[in-house]
Amino acid sequence: DLKMLIDRTQFAISTEETRYYLNGIFMHAIEGDGGLKLRAVATDGHRLARADIEAPSGSEGMPGIIVPRKTVGEMQKLLDDPDVVVTVEVSEAKIRLTIGSVVLTSKLIDGTFPDYERVIPKGNDKLLNVDCRSFADAVDRVATISTEKSRAVKLVAADNNLVLTASSPDSGTAREEIEVNYDSVAIEIGFNARYLLDIAQQIEGREAEFVVADAASPTIVRDSSDDSALYVLMPMRV
Repeated sequence: DLKMLIDRTQFAISTEETRYYLNGIFMHAIEGDGGLKLRAVATDGHRLARADIEAPSGSEGMPGIIVPRKTVGEMQKLLDDPDVVVTVEVSEAKIRLTIGSVVLTSKLIDGTFPDYERVIPKGNDKLLNVDCRSFADAVDRVATISTEKSRAVKLVAADNNLVLTASSPDSGTAREEIEVNYDSVAIEIGFNARYLLDIAQQIEGREAEFVVADAASPTIVRDSSDDSALYVLMPMRV
């Protein structure tokens, strides 16, 4: 469970040192529909990843903590065995994990994580369902032509059809078309290809669900068969 929380959120940790409070995963206990949950959130301002598990015993009243990026990396290495039981102890300033015979103690990031709920859009009304594997492969292929710096891919959805294009002044243009489930008004929106692929890697079900408003507003991405994780992606101008 702990490894899942980390795996699904760590790719969105910010590397921008000036906003140091985003340089880790924010973990806290929240009261959800099905009772108490342990939630992990990471964001770099361009994308946000959020994942929930049922709260383990002892997490009631746990303070919100920001686990640093370097500590998250060490935790991932130590959590390779899916059957290992982890004892987690937290204070306002430190976290200690006991995994078998290994004890990892780390400082926490001393800062306030932003109110992430404010950036999760509530009014997105266009729903696009796509086969996640086909989509990721198509993004990967068209992105090979885009300039490395922007890696922008334009998505045009209409009538159960999605056209992906990327262009570069040096290399030309790439275009790919895939079938999707989409029957709202036609929409054109651009995203960073790397960010799309990072999210697609986290989706274990067959289909990814994009909940879109317009070309300038944040888009929600979810696994159609699993509501424990949610991703928010800012679009790019293309």
